[in-house]
Amino acid sequence: MAATHAERLCPEAVFIPPDFTRYRAASRAVREIFLRHTDLIEPLSLDEAYLDVTENKTGLATATKVASTIRPQIREELKLTASAGVAPNKFLAKIASDWRKPNGLFVIQPAEVEEFLAPLPVGRIPGVGKVTEEKLAKLGLRLVGEIRARTLEELRTHFGRYGQRLYELARGIDENQVVPNRPTQSISAEDTFEQDVLLVETEPMIRRLAEKTWEASRKESRIARTVVLKLKTAEFQLLTRSQTPPSPPASCEELTRIALSLRSKVSLNPRQRFRLVGVGLSNFHVPEEITEPSLFP
Repeated sequence: MAATHAERLCPEAVFIPPDFTRYRAASRAVREIFLRHTDLIEPLSLDEAYLDVTENKTGLATATKVASTIRPQIREELKLTASAGVAPNKFLAKIASDWRKPNGLFVIQPAEVEEFLAPLPVGRIPGVGKVTEEKLAKLGLRLVGEIRARTLEELRTHFGRYGQRLYELARGIDENQVVPNRPTQSISAEDTFEQDVLLVETEPMIRRLAEKTWEASRKESRIARTVVLKLKTAEFQLLTRSQTPPSPPASCEELTRIALSLRSKVSLNPRQRFRLVGVGLSNFHVPEEITEPSLFP
């Protein structure tokens, strides 16, 4: 729930400001504990990561034993709780990790996969958002087990290439590997307004967020080609507008100018109010190496 929405529901609530410096330090400390067990770590966010412990440094016989060792280490050394999901692949591990939050361990054994998945709502499948969920419901598919009853051809007919993914995930099949040190896909900053505002009133926030995004992008050795503007309406509708200029933004001022220009691509009622705005950079590439011409042939 967004903080502004929570404040409307509970005006007397006390809101503690975030401390991302401290969060990042804790995240690094947790990662150091992970590294005692495996180098195959794929971070998802500050507080979530995939670990491949098929072959682990401590010689523990099962992934369950590894998870059962890591959780108390985090608790004893960092005074933090941690939930863990153990499963044959990333898709199932993600579901399992949510199963007993905020401080639990849940294991899905290979022989239990189909029985576990069958009664789950289709919304638990990655990529099934509101629109896809409604489309599945029109086909009478509300549970994962009901998707499993459909053929690959049927799912491809209705969902195109994503039909293949639905077919596989409904059967617990996910061949995606744990990829350590995954390159940054995007850099962004966003914020929620204290009160919903009109589009014309978003300029000060866009300027501040563009500065944050530009500063963060300076830590990258790669260059971003695409500028993204993200908006969320008072009714929680998410809108994104993007532009890939002929040459990448070369300064914070240029990034800000493009982000502000993207507002003109939002064709909604001028009285429409917005609750959130974000500015991002994506489509990263490695700059071509520039070499000095030789003085002699």
